Amino acid sequence: MQSINLTDHFLIAMPAMADPYFAKGLVYIAEHNDQGALGVIVNRPIDMSLGTLLDKIDLPQETEDFNKQPVLFGGPVQTDRGFVLHRPVGEWQSTLAVNAEIGLTSSRDILQAMARNGKPQDAVVTLGYAGWSAGQLERELANNAWLTVPAEPRILFDLPYEERLASAMDLLGVNLINLADGAGHA
Repeated sequence: MQSINLTDHFLIAMPAMADPYFAKGLVYIAEHNDQGALGVIVNRPIDMSLGTLLDKIDLPQETEDFNKQPVLFGGPVQTDRGFVLHRPVGEWQSTLAVNAEIGLTSSRDILQAMARNGKPQDAVVTLGYAGWSAGQLERELANNAWLTVPAEPRILFDLPYEERLASAMDLLGVNLINLADGAGHA
């Protein structure tokens, strides 16, 4: 199979996606290489606000900038751990730099900064992440489980979560309603 790199791309779940974790999901891929792929679902809120999460982990808020921001279900791996997709990349204890502009951080120091001074302001907070072993994502793509499109930061950081999937579809010029549940191979 041809080698592809979907880092900094969206995965859009096809209508036939049976996995309840990913059905109607929009995944941002933060890393994709020969070892596998890692991403976070960016359109699935859980019943928790960022303010509540900060309270639960004993981080007093000095700013209420993020108080009502929803926490998202990032995926089925490590659902008890927080991940922050953000821009700018900054300098945090544990950050995966996706590109020169966007980072994915799993260390507490970024949440401390957000609670203290509201920075970074452009942030999507998730519990859990989505992971694929070597070759797994490529097999799912070959089986028509996903559409892919280069990601746009405005969809991640400027739009509410409920508009992200449709906006990613717009990048492809496709309406999800028009997609068939299955696909054939020529």
